[in-house]
Amino acid sequence: MKDVATTGMFDCRDAYVRTVEELAANDDRIVAVVNDSVGSSKLGKFRERFPDRLINVGIAEQNMVGVGAGLANGGKIPFVSGAGCFLTARAMEQIKVDCAYSQQNVKLCGISSGVAYGELGATHHSIEDVAWLRAIDKLTVIVPSDPWETAEAIKAAAAHDGPVYIKISRMPVPALERPAGASFAIGKGEVLREGGDIAIVTNGTLVHRAIAAAEVLAAEGIAARVINMATVSPLDTGLIAAAAQTGAIVTAEEGLAQGGLGGAIAEYCAQHSPVRMRMLGFPGFLPTGSASWLMERFGLTAEGIAAAARDLLGHRAA
Repeated sequence: MKDVATTGMFDCRDAYVRTVEELAANDDRIVAVVNDSVGSSKLGKFRERFPDRLINVGIAEQNMVGVGAGLANGGKIPFVSGAGCFLTARAMEQIKVDCAYSQQNVKLCGISSGVAYGELGATHHSIEDVAWLRAIDKLTVIVPSDPWETAEAIKAAAAHDGPVYIKISRMPVPALERPAGASFAIGKGEVLREGGDIAIVTNGTLVHRAIAAAEVLAAEGIAARVINMATVSPLDTGLIAAAAQTGAIVTAEEGLAQGGLGGAIAEYCAQHSPVRMRMLGFPGFLPTGSASWLMERFGLTAEGIAAAARDLLGHRAA
């Protein structure tokens, strides 16, 4: 994988394409469909290796998803890749009807999602995708946090019989430390750190920041449980119910504060496990700026998560 040894930070797109290539080498049903995004999806090597199994429809996202659904109907397992902002917004009807309602075996990969395209402005920010797509019945929604989880999510999606959306960032992230034998399963969350004073539930590019926030809080005597909820739909409600027993939950996501991961958890807790909550995310259309600036501007940092937890518990900073 690119730049692993030199920087310690990873581009999850590398894990995505490497895994799709591995799957394709052993299963000729695996194909790729793109919208003039071979470069940004990093599928150049896939095209060289499997020239007859990559279809470039051009800048035509509705057609791209429709082609993917048609290929799935013919027995293929298509990985449909495009910038998350365009894949989800422009092709919403095709995702809903051609993929979810028809239960076609399509794997939708939103590349460079969240605010990775921060400098290109609100048109290129993909912060609504999870809120939109988790509302669609029978569509699995996954937001992996690092290269390992991205690869495992791709494998799980390929093995899953049904439509799946996977949100893949291009923002560099560290590889998370996990216990030996760690496994990934659709619909199952992951406790990365134990704690009984508050639970921080997050996914994607916010997971390593949540772990850092928990370390800050631990130094102040606050034990924060960190939960990686990669699958937003279906939600691991058992793990959320257990988290609610701490008495306070902070959610953090690289997406809208309303409707996404935080919204899903709030809906469940309001009906089954009422608990104090604080939802961190973006408020709506964002200014233009780098991804790192936007994340800091809206408190999606370790310090911001720690401050939200502290405030929810009524503590002051040490």
